[in-house]
Amino acid sequence: MEIEVRTQGHVKVIKLRGKLSNGPPLDQLNATFTDLFAAGDSRFVLDLAEMPMIDSSGIGLLVRYYTTAKQNGGAVKLLNPSKFTIQTLKLVRMLNLFEVFEDPQLAVASFD
Repeated sequence: MEIEVRTQGHVKVIKLRGKLSNGPPLDQLNATFTDLFAAGDSRFVLDLAEMPMIDSSGIGLLVRYYTTAKQNGGAVKLLNPSKFTIQTLKLVRMLNLFEVFEDPQLAVASFD
């Protein structure tokens, strides 16, 4: 998995490339979020356009960081999730937690 973090205003846009599943990809994203929270960030847009699938451990991580972001006055919002990711989140009844966007500018602007 490749993770690219960029800053847009007061929002961190995190682009994920590859499968988010148990093992190194999950550890990598966990470390990224840990560093961002330690730096005081709590507003995140996850760009999932190049993430074809997510497993239950990946969903667990997203939900955990969604909760942590909320507790710190922020949020985790999803940008361009794949149909598989949407279906997986619906299946485990977690899709309703996240705001989902197709336009990156709207996703970032939704924090203002």
